[in-house]
Amino acid sequence: MSTTVPAPQRAFAALHHPGYRVYFITNALAMMADSIEHVISYWMMHEKFASPELAGFAVISHWVPFLLFSVWSGALADRFDPRRLVQIGMLLFIGASLGWAYFLVTDTLQMWHAMALLVLHGFAGVFWAPPSQVLIHDVVGTELLQSAVRLNATARWLGLLAGPAVGAGFLLVLGPVWGLVANALFYLPLLLWLWKAPYGPKFRKGVPVPPRAVRGLADIVQTIRDISGNRTVAAMTLLAGGASLFIGNAYQAQMPAFASDLGHVDADFSYSALLAADAAGALLAGVLLESRGLLQPKVRTAFTLAMLWCLAIAGFALASLFPLALVLLFVAGFVELAFSAMAQTLVQINAPPAIRGRVIGLFNMSSLGLRAFAGVTVGLLGGVIGIHWSLALSAMALLVLAGAMLAWQSGRARA
Repeated sequence: MSTTVPAPQRAFAALHHPGYRVYFITNALAMMADSIEHVISYWMMHEKFASPELAGFAVISHWVPFLLFSVWSGALADRFDPRRLVQIGMLLFIGASLGWAYFLVTDTLQMWHAMALLVLHGFAGVFWAPPSQVLIHDVVGTELLQSAVRLNATARWLGLLAGPAVGAGFLLVLGPVWGLVANALFYLPLLLWLWKAPYGPKFRKGVPVPPRAVRGLADIVQTIRDISGNRTVAAMTLLAGGASLFIGNAYQAQMPAFASDLGHVDADFSYSALLAADAAGALLAGVLLESRGLLQPKVRTAFTLAMLWCLAIAGFALASLFPLALVLLFVAGFVELAFSAMAQTLVQINAPPAIRGRVIGLFNMSSLGLRAFAGVTVGLLGGVIGIHWSLALSAMALLVLAGAMLAWQSGRARA
């Protein structure tokens, strides 16, 4: 089975596809809205409750639904129209934003209301992520898939950069209530476009694959068995899971402490600069790789980039100079986007068509759901030995794991 796709002939190849162009713009707006809601809701939770426990629950409620239900969501995308599942996700996002607005304008927000809205937001992401990745394949096909996946990853980082700025502007100009109402409108373009978009099961060519029943936990077990003989899909799923389990995005939650330890005079600026360096590196990766058609998807390349990410993260964790930390985070953002988008592309290309949604769901369970445990490897261990060494050791552990998997993969290929 091939693990590469033809090199794109043009810069930003997927954007030359009219259907993907609309999908990219509307999906990017939804990604930005996701980030905006976090900015406003997290700020209001802090103002109302000032509860570290609720802040911790916000992280758990965001990632645990991916861990428990991603394969189920992918199985639904195999059996039903992924457009409708993404629309359900958009409706749940809108409901969460308007729910926050309602409780704030009536001044009736209680902690259990906040927890319920956070869970609702988490499930909205599960209805969105795996089905939307199945839908990308329907829109662009195999030839443009790498470009489409990489552009989507770039849009996610763009949302992480633009979301806080727009969210802060909404808080300042509109206030939290009307800011959340305005934010709900950003989900509407994708919701409305998908209503008549000419993609999905009934538009696929060839003999349709008989859909399998959705079986909950049994689907996870069966999907693992189905991909166990596919070296490429198994390797990329394990790599993404290891990256999420050992590091994930847990270091971003520790950025205020890193900024303080780096001794910068203006802690607020240093905190923002560190976060921006990571996102800016990812954005440059998306623009540069797409404009040049570089780094075609190969298993060895994905492992190599992941190992470079480990070195950059470990270097940042141990850096004592603020400029060096910025540079290493920029490099980390660059290679993270490159290897994560490549891993997802390889999984989508090599997933059996009959169970593509389940395989993508398993990949999401691994790459997103396991982030719920990165707080243990980086955060709790950091309370014992310090966050610098906990992050550095976590990165080194992933480096060893990635090196071992690459050696095993190479040995199997030679055999």
